[in-house]
Amino acid sequence: MKLCGLQKLTLLDFPENAACTVFTGGCNLRCPFCHNASLVTGVAETMETESFFAFLEKRRGLLDGVCISGGEPLLQKDIEDFIRRIRSLGYRVKLDTNGTLPQRLRPLLEGGLVDYVAMDIKNAPRLYGETVGVEGFDFAPVAETMELLRRSGVAYEFRTTVVKPLHTADSLKEIALILKKGERWYLQQYIDSGDILGSGLEAYTPDEMRSFLAYLQPFSPLCALRGL
Repeated sequence: MKLCGLQKLTLLDFPENAACTVFTGGCNLRCPFCHNASLVTGVAETMETESFFAFLEKRRGLLDGVCISGGEPLLQKDIEDFIRRIRSLGYRVKLDTNGTLPQRLRPLLEGGLVDYVAMDIKNAPRLYGETVGVEGFDFAPVAETMELLRRSGVAYEFRTTVVKPLHTADSLKEIALILKKGERWYLQQYIDSGDILGSGLEAYTPDEMRSFLAYLQPFSPLCALRGL
């Protein structure tokens, strides 16, 4: 495993669980608004896998779960063994994914290895290539991952980081229309971390984000804001 960071405590990332978040290096997308650009491009410092598990050993009984984020964790060839080892210590597992690797996610879902999945929906399908920085991007694997989650019985959420000028009310509505009425969908306000891939990007104001929410809830009743 290529591990590139550890947040020792989060009370927000894994619903109803006190957790830590471990970050993996590498990603198959190049979203200009990504706030972990050093993870995506592979220049982030790495940490030893055994150091991470030593941390988990010390936190047994204090933490409930582990969030595995990135980068894109499903690019890691030994992700399944990594998760099994985490679970052997009694932790629940939440996985963050960009949804482009359904063939890697399927065995984790079918094997009961993850308890919660948070999947990014970057933008309306017609705008995906521009939004993820991959010319000619094929949305089909993303749609396949959405269906995998729906059939899995595993708790999941969708989330979209809203960035000016990449997202508009119309493009967000297009996302809402491909979701099911009972699906959780979180709109996240863009934050310039200083470690991003693109330029010319801005955050929508809190009032603008609330306006988006009011517009979208008739189409996606469980849509909510996160990070305001």
